[in-house]
Amino acid sequence: MQQFVVPQFIDVEDKIFGPVTTRQFLILLVTGMIIFLLNRFVDFTLFIILTFFIGGFSLILAFAKVNGQSFHYFMLNISESLKKPSLRIWKKSYTDKELQYFMELGIDKKEEVAIEQKTVKRKHIHDLSLLVNTGGYYKADDV
Repeated sequence: MQQFVVPQFIDVEDKIFGPVTTRQFLILLVTGMIIFLLNRFVDFTLFIILTFFIGGFSLILAFAKVNGQSFHYFMLNISESLKKPSLRIWKKSYTDKELQYFMELGIDKKEEVAIEQKTVKRKHIHDLSLLVNTGGYYKADDV
């Protein structure tokens, strides 16, 4: 039989240098270019404010993890949950005309079915407990 090597640690990203992965490096590189362009084209006070917000968001995006997954996956899951919630509630309210129609069809008529209740004897309970305790080997008819 031919053996195959099963890859392990497939959720670990490749490191470029030190603890920085490719994804983190690209996020920081793009953020650095944006901050450089802001420095060239914007007033200094606006530059400081935008650098604080953009830099902080990019650091969170690059290095933060929520429940063991990267922050951008967390943000994608939040947006997906907001677009398509998993809890679905049906709030159908019928008009009087629809209710009258259903009543005429006879949908609301429910037939009551009498359920016959069996009497339980102590011997039956004892036989069932033996059956369960022996894993199905005990048969009540064998005794």
